[in-house]
Amino acid sequence: MSWRIPLFGSQQQQTDPNFHDIPTQSWYPPSVAGSSSRPSTPTSSSASPYQRSSDHSQSSSRGQPSPAEAAGIIARLKDKSIEELQRLLKDKEAYNAFFNSLDQVKIQNNVRDELKKETLQLARENLEKEQRILELRNQCTIIRTTELAAAQDRLTDLERQKDDIMRSYSPAALLDKLQTSMAKLDEESEELHQKFLEKDIDLPTFVQKYKKLRTAYHKQALLHLAGQTSLR
Repeated sequence: MSWRIPLFGSQQQQTDPNFHDIPTQSWYPPSVAGSSSRPSTPTSSSASPYQRSSDHSQSSSRGQPSPAEAAGIIARLKDKSIEELQRLLKDKEAYNAFFNSLDQVKIQNNVRDELKKETLQLARENLEKEQRILELRNQCTIIRTTELAAAQDRLTDLERQKDDIMRSYSPAALLDKLQTSMAKLDEESEELHQKFLEKDIDLPTFVQKYKKLRTAYHKQALLHLAGQTSLR
């Protein structure tokens, strides 16, 4: 915290004749040693609510205590003797002891200590998880180098099978299969006709089988013609 502690109230400056005997040269920076110790308390007649709000925000942005906090600090200082005040100005250890005894400083120190404890606890928990993280990383490496490679090979093989199946069921492939089947049916019909001419089968058997073969042939021929027409 970087508050500048006001050391005197306006009443002490008026009643204490030794006020000007306090040395102005000390270990404080000029902004502290040379600052005015009389806190301003604007009234409703001298400042508007907007001005008071603006002054408070500017004071907070510079790290200054609020009027209520400053009043509490002044209350701690007003009962001190001139010697004690001089010691606060000249003795850094005395000043630090007084500064750290302020309630506002104690609160900030407690908050800082709590945050420090929580940060250390989180750091310990993260360190405890380090071994588990290393184990998981090693498992990922093993999976990537062994199981993943096997899975990729299997995937490649399945994709090749899929491509073969898709090619076998493409329109062009289906038309070729129909053409092959038609040629086979036509050949079987000719063989059956040749057997009938050679008297190897009787007429009823020939008619039944020949009719079946030619019906299948013409059905496939119509399908082949329709397929060719749709591809044009």
